[in-house]
Amino acid sequence: MINTVNNIYTFLDLAGTFVFALSGAVAAKQKGLDIFGIFSIAFTVACGGGIIRDLCIGAVPPAGLTNWLYLVTVFAATIISIGFYRIVNILNHPVLLFDALGLSVFAVTGARKAIAFGHNYEVAILLGIVTAVGGGVIRDVLLARIPVILKKEIYASAAMAGAMIVVAGDYLGYPKETVSTIAIVFCFGLRFLGLHFHWNLPSFPDKGIKKDE
Repeated sequence: MINTVNNIYTFLDLAGTFVFALSGAVAAKQKGLDIFGIFSIAFTVACGGGIIRDLCIGAVPPAGLTNWLYLVTVFAATIISIGFYRIVNILNHPVLLFDALGLSVFAVTGARKAIAFGHNYEVAILLGIVTAVGGGVIRDVLLARIPVILKKEIYASAAMAGAMIVVAGDYLGYPKETVSTIAIVFCFGLRFLGLHFHWNLPSFPDKGIKKDE
């Protein structure tokens, strides 16, 4: 049973790694980076949040740096993005779609791993969010973009919702596989619907400051 659960965690983590790497590679290619730059951005997006999480919970060295599967997964996503870019780019807003998938999976696996290492539920929720958004923040900084979590979009809040579902399911004793599936679907659905219907968190601009013309 333990091996089965571990296999599920590994699969989810690799799935999140792949879609986040695909997201990073597509964004890097759109910026005109070379193949090394594309791979670097893809790896940063895919493994950045997980590395931060592992350092916080004491899982050192981080899995993203020691497990060759992550490197191979990122490499595969980079090759697909470069070789089949036209096909990937047919999707509407491909970066946002892949980012939403990665956000959902990483929020769940981040919270799950924190709980597995014996941390409390508050830590699990916070590290679920960090795992989900950390790589994307680093990507946006490297590509000279305003990080999505600093905007008013439904992003980090969707990751928080997914992590909270994981915590609630663990507290109530529901099956981990079922809870993880529900959390991923809910997080992705919230992020996708937020993009589709332009849902935003409230913002409070200073009306006394005039924008530069």
